[in-house]
Amino acid sequence: MEKILEVKNLEVSFHTYAGEVRAVRGINFHIHKGETLAFVGESGSGKTVTAKSIMRLLKAPLAEIKESSSILYKGREVLQMNKTELQDYRGNDVSMIFQDPMTFLNPTMTCGDQIIESFILHQDINKREARQKALEMLNVVRIPDAEKRLDAYPHELSGGMRQRVMIAMALACSPSILVADEPTTALDVTIQAQIMALLNALKVKFDTAILLVTHDLGVVSNFADRIQIMYAGKVLEEGTAMEIFYKPQHPYTWALLKSVPKLSKHNKQELYALKGTPPDLILPLEHCPFAARCEYCMKICRTAMPDRTKITETQYVSCWLKHEKAPVIEPGYKREV
Repeated sequence: MEKILEVKNLEVSFHTYAGEVRAVRGINFHIHKGETLAFVGESGSGKTVTAKSIMRLLKAPLAEIKESSSILYKGREVLQMNKTELQDYRGNDVSMIFQDPMTFLNPTMTCGDQIIESFILHQDINKREARQKALEMLNVVRIPDAEKRLDAYPHELSGGMRQRVMIAMALACSPSILVADEPTTALDVTIQAQIMALLNALKVKFDTAILLVTHDLGVVSNFADRIQIMYAGKVLEEGTAMEIFYKPQHPYTWALLKSVPKLSKHNKQELYALKGTPPDLILPLEHCPFAARCEYCMKICRTAMPDRTKITETQYVSCWLKHEKAPVIEPGYKREV
C-alpha cells in the first residue's frame, strides 16, 4: 500500500515558565492511502499535539518541533515548507476537523460563507461557483434543508449539524488525509454513531485517509484499521484493531480495555479505574513512563526504557514484560473483552 504520510522521530516541546515540557517524545508512524489510523490515550498523552504538528499549527517560540523530526507527505518535507506551500498543503492535501466546532467556527460568518472561503482560497473559482459547491458539500454530509442552512450562523445549528459543517469544510477540496481531533466528544451517543458512520462513508467516497485522535476505545472499535496507544508522549503499543482489542500486549492497553463499559457487566458492578496520574512531562523520563501506575512493574521498569518488540508483522509493543527473562503474565482482561 502507498504511504502518503510518514512521520519519523517526532519530538515536540513547549517552553513554559516552569521549564521545557516534552509533549511528544520521538514517535514514528505512517498512514497508507485510504486507511484509518487511530491514536488512543488519556488526556495529555500527546495525541492532539501530534495532529497539530502534522498540520504545522503549533506556534513558535512557545512550541518547538525539534530539528531531528521529519514529517514527509508524499516524499515532501512538511517542516521545510514555506508560507505559500503550507497554504496549499493545508486544505488541498491535509485537512483537520477540530474538537469543538462552536470554538473553531467563526460566529460572525454564515456556515455557507465559511465553506465558500475554503473553495475560493484553494481553487480558482468565483463566488457563485463556490456557493454551489458549498451547497453540494452540505448535501454530501447529510444536512437537512441544506440551502437554508447555508445562510445560517453557527449558533443557529445543533451540535451535530455544526460538526457536519466542520466536516464539509475539511472535505471541501478533497484532501488526501483528514485529521479528526476528537470529532464526537461534545455529542450524545446517538449523534456520535451518526458522525462516525458519516466519516466512514466519506472515507470510501473520497478515498481519504483518516488520522483519528480519541480517548474512547469504543469509538475506534468498528472504525480504525490500525491503532496506536499513546502515553506521556510515547507510543507504547501499535497494531491492527483486531490485535489491540483481542491480543493486547501492554499493561496500559489492558487497563484501557478494562475501563470500557460492557453490556455483559451487571448493573451495579464497579467499573475499573486506573490508579495514579500521568507523569510530569517536564521530567526526563528515561525509563518506562507507565512504571509508576503499572500493576506488573519490575525493578528494571524504573531504571531503563524498554525496547520496541515485534509481536507480529503489524503489532509492536514497548514493555519489559516482553523480554525473554521477564515472568509470564496472564492479564485479567481476556474474559472481559
